Amino acid sequence: MKNVLAIYPGSFDPVTNGHLDLIERGAKIFDRLIVSILRNLEKEPLFTLDERVEMLREVTRPWPNVEVDVFSGLLVDYAQARGANVILRGIRAISDYEYELQMAMMNRKLKPDLETVFMMPAVAFSYLSSRLVREIAQLGGPMTDLADLVPAVVEQRLRAKVL
Repeated sequence: MKNVLAIYPGSFDPVTNGHLDLIERGAKIFDRLIVSILRNLEKEPLFTLDERVEMLREVTRPWPNVEVDVFSGLLVDYAQARGANVILRGIRAISDYEYELQMAMMNRKLKPDLETVFMMPAVAFSYLSSRLVREIAQLGGPMTDLADLVPAVVEQRLRAKVL
């Protein structure tokens, strides 16, 4: 069996328990997993790139085969530069599937040897997104509700950002 390196790309603004669910399961399936934060200059994130890297490194510490990195440009170019065989993507709903399928097909067109693996989150996280977490925090939602949605370090940083 060959060494399988997977990349799990995203903005992770902020990292949620749904992301961690996929990271934990991906770490069991793949020999190595790179959680890669997309540097997107068009978006204004709640957390800086450095803050997101710090949080991800802290919450992925339990998995020695997980690395955190940053990339910009085409994912397929980044994957090739890192020697990755697989792109890991999460799918929560049909709307995710339609978008992710389109991206996977384009990535296959650009780099036929790069496989995309879709994983569904645990049922407890099937509704969860970084966007919803940001909205709850920024619009003054009960911070106690965030404890079930994000790791403790992220909850603390959210409190510091919005209070």
